[in-house]
Amino acid sequence: MITWLLLVSLFCNSAQDGRLKDAGVFRCGPQNITVKTSDHGIFLTWQDDPSCVSVHDMLTYEIEVLIADKLVHDDEVAVTPDQIGSTHSWNWSPHLALECASFAIKLRSRSENRTSQWKWEHIIPAGHIHSDSPQVYPRDKVFQVGSTATFCCVLPMGQVLEKLYLSEQSSTNWNISRISNHTYTLTVHLNKASTTSCTDIICETKTADNGACAFIGYPPDDRDFTCETRDFQSVECLWTVGRNTHLALKSPTSYQLLESNCPKGSSGRCSHKVQVDFGERNWTLTARNQLAIVKLTDRADLTKRVYMFAPREVQVSSVNASNTRLDWEWAIQMYDKLDIKCQLNVSDGETHSVRERNGIGLNFAVLNDLIPNWTYKVMIRCGTSEHFWKWSEWSSSVEFHTMGDVPDALDIWMQVKGSQTIITWKVLLANQSHGDITDYEITWAPTSERPKKSRVMHPQNSFALILYAMNEYTVSVTANNEYGNSSPSTITIPILNAGSDKVKSSRTQGINGGFNLSWSASPIASCGYIVDWCPTKGPCVIDWLRVPPSETSVRIFSKNLREGVRYLLSIHGCTHGAPVLLEKIQGYVKEKLIQDGLFKTLKWEQRDMDVEVSWDPVALQDQSAFIQDYILYYRDNNSRVLNITTDNPQATSLTARNLQIDSYTFTVKANTSVGQCGATSITVTLNSLTDNLINAIGITLATIFVLLCLIVILCYRNWEWIKMKVYPPIPVPVLKDKWMTSLTKQSCRPVFVEMSHHNEAELMAIPELHCKSEAPAMDCADPGNVSSQTTNEYFHKPVENLGTQCTTAPCQLPLLPPPPLSSSLVTDGHLNPSFNLTSTDSFETSSNGYQPQKQEQQLEEAPENPLPCALTYILLPQLPSE
Repeated sequence: MITWLLLVSLFCNSAQDGRLKDAGVFRCGPQNITVKTSDHGIFLTWQDDPSCVSVHDMLTYEIEVLIADKLVHDDEVAVTPDQIGSTHSWNWSPHLALECASFAIKLRSRSENRTSQWKWEHIIPAGHIHSDSPQVYPRDKVFQVGSTATFCCVLPMGQVLEKLYLSEQSSTNWNISRISNHTYTLTVHLNKASTTSCTDIICETKTADNGACAFIGYPPDDRDFTCETRDFQSVECLWTVGRNTHLALKSPTSYQLLESNCPKGSSGRCSHKVQVDFGERNWTLTARNQLAIVKLTDRADLTKRVYMFAPREVQVSSVNASNTRLDWEWAIQMYDKLDIKCQLNVSDGETHSVRERNGIGLNFAVLNDLIPNWTYKVMIRCGTSEHFWKWSEWSSSVEFHTMGDVPDALDIWMQVKGSQTIITWKVLLANQSHGDITDYEITWAPTSERPKKSRVMHPQNSFALILYAMNEYTVSVTANNEYGNSSPSTITIPILNAGSDKVKSSRTQGINGGFNLSWSASPIASCGYIVDWCPTKGPCVIDWLRVPPSETSVRIFSKNLREGVRYLLSIHGCTHGAPVLLEKIQGYVKEKLIQDGLFKTLKWEQRDMDVEVSWDPVALQDQSAFIQDYILYYRDNNSRVLNITTDNPQATSLTARNLQIDSYTFTVKANTSVGQCGATSITVTLNSLTDNLINAIGITLATIFVLLCLIVILCYRNWEWIKMKVYPPIPVPVLKDKWMTSLTKQSCRPVFVEMSHHNEAELMAIPELHCKSEAPAMDCADPGNVSSQTTNEYFHKPVENLGTQCTTAPCQLPLLPPPPLSSSLVTDGHLNPSFNLTSTDSFETSSNGYQPQKQEQQLEEAPENPLPCALTYILLPQLPSE
């Protein structure tokens, strides 16, 4: 059928050409037309008819493209007079694959409003309509993200389309149309790159399905193209590789530098051998894939873009305690003529520092201010100094260990604990000790006195002193190692408690695990401030921090700070003498709820119908938060929960008033910024007032009874002693009715007691005689021989109960006249207490010269066995006053 149509068309055209030729139409037109097709589209070539040589104006060729007899594209190709006679060409990429339908191309010339006849060229698709399954076109074609693509599905004869779609793409921008009885097209806006190798186009019928693959991606997107040299014999260029094109399998991006391929261009680096001369020139990179070609250009003088190689053969030539020398070599001889600067990265294991050196052909460096007895690692990188481009890579590291030295000076501080002053210092770190510390030497003395010394062994870092509280002391501490002693660190101990009660006290709250402190500047702090802190719970291990004079704030952070522990912080002003305490602060890094049972000794006391609940003051170490006040909870008879509060954090009691006789449970809680906590309860049973009185009386009586029992027991056990002290035995006198009875034939030995200091009116006790029945040794004197005058003169008072008791017969002791009152007997009107009645001298009379027989003679005549006598005291009569 199609063959017949073509023959009829050619016949009609021939007949028309013959009529136009006869009518004198424009004969200059195309000839020798050829059509070539490829994946990229249609390529058309032709030549001019020989009659075109007579055309002296612009010649234009008109081109029209028809798909399934529908005009889909038109174009023009202009030919200048000098191009007439040559071969002309035109190409076009259709939106629809050539396999989808028949294409017809019409071509004619035009000049000065004259046109030639149309020349036709047809592109007939292959016989895919005889396939048993649907065929989808184009196949394996590359598309750019954001473009619009048209796919077709050619169905076998008699098949009906069910589905035509694109995987991994949104269906909102799809357009399906029918261009013939067995061909359908799908037009899609491609808004997403292929996530895997490609994107599938699927065509389905009731009996079969088939598809094709489309590669959807991006054109090259490389940028930031720069070139440099390293050895002056080649150029090396770098650039930033663009985004993923998603076309690596179908159309990977290729690179060319100076029209030479770059096999590793995808890494963003390419080099090319070329002699680098002075002066600027263009350096070009070409990146291409099937979607686009991108050219990047850098214009530069590469002698000013030297990217040096790293130093090699780095060696340590000499090492001392605080300095060392490093040497290295260059791989490129040209570097010896360059002005070079190098950076030395010095690492001590914890910190890094970078030091710079520069010079012509620089190949060594000296490092100063190193830590003694410390290990270092050094790396070096270099670059040109005059026209600096970039640093080289780092060299390989070299390691060395410095020599040892004396320790650094200690950081010392003080802490007062009772009567002791603790001198403490921070243990030197490894980079401060410069060797193994052996011991510490401490010296101390009041001002202008000879210091005392002591030594403590490492690792002890404190020393306790008992100092006189009214003096300032100067204390120095030095650290010692095998290389010598450190410089002394000195602190002046102020007079203890001098003005500390006037220091401002405040509270603070921690932030993010530490304390942010600030204070007012003090003019006395000439050398800065010292902030120390110590926990109230557990051992008080003090820590401190020094602040420069220009700063009045500090953040205290330490891994030893704990939540729920109160810290005592002090701010001291550093002076040239003793430090001055400026401010005291209490705070928590973070307050925590106090555990229940805070009040260890909860007590209660009933007063009438009130109950006072009291407790001991809460110790600081038991407080994990600041206590603001206390609350007492209890329930009344109506089961209502009542509470009593006090806003005094120092309170130790709360009173519940007007209670009923009942049992109550009282709970005391502490109120803090984090809530009520520390609950402690006590159960109380209230008694009536009568019961209380009875109880008080009973307790009093029981107490008295117990005391009386104790007294009776003590008196019973010590009765004899009490009797002797309170009621001693009274002696019975020998003579009861008479002054003295005549002695029988008994032997009596009178004994006279020593006269006391009583006055004359007092009586003296006369010994009581107990006589045995024996023959008398001598006659007893007759009491009648004593004159009444003498008796009345000296003894004007009668003697009562004076007598003697003898075992057989009464015995009389002769009455002796009283002796004269001489100085030996009387002193200041009193009898001399040293006078002894047993004196051997006889008493003398005062006036008549009567001298009684001496008592000694009577005693000498006594029998061998004298009468034993039990003596008692006899009161002498009072002597007459002069």
